[in-house]
Amino acid sequence: MINMRTRHALGTSTLVLALASLSLSCSGSPGTTSSDGKSPVPDIRKAASAPATEEPPAPSTAEPTPGVEKVRDAFAGLQATYNDGCTTPGNCEYFLGRVLDELSSLDGAMKADPQGLGHFKEPLAWIAKLRTGLGDDSSFENLKKHQALLTGTRDKINAWMQGHPEDYR
Repeated sequence: MINMRTRHALGTSTLVLALASLSLSCSGSPGTTSSDGKSPVPDIRKAASAPATEEPPAPSTAEPTPGVEKVRDAFAGLQATYNDGCTTPGNCEYFLGRVLDELSSLDGAMKADPQGLGHFKEPLAWIAKLRTGLGDDSSFENLKKHQALLTGTRDKINAWMQGHPEDYR
């Protein structure tokens, strides 16, 4: 009968020998290369390519129609503005412009949503009030002047959306 120490030594030796054999069989000897300098692995791309007689498909000339963003995606963009702010003058201009852009995207998504305008009545009214306050002027000076209205609209819409999780999940 073989004792445990012998069995363990025999098992370990067998494992080391097997791993060494695999290592040697998977690699060439040091300093050897193939005669043409190419890898000994066949070029799979050539083997998988289409026969030369087939024509490649013609590129589509149809313009893709831009889709309207989904409410949940537009809302995610609006929520991402909470990680930013008017901490520096250059960043403030970017931040306020982004909040306005995200609110405009959300406005379009809500108007295109199959649930209809009635479902988003309050948020759409808040965005309309914001647009009235801003007028046609989206300059930094005007956005800075209406910063409280801009971020307040964002905050009201965020609170409303939190009460309607089915719209963003």
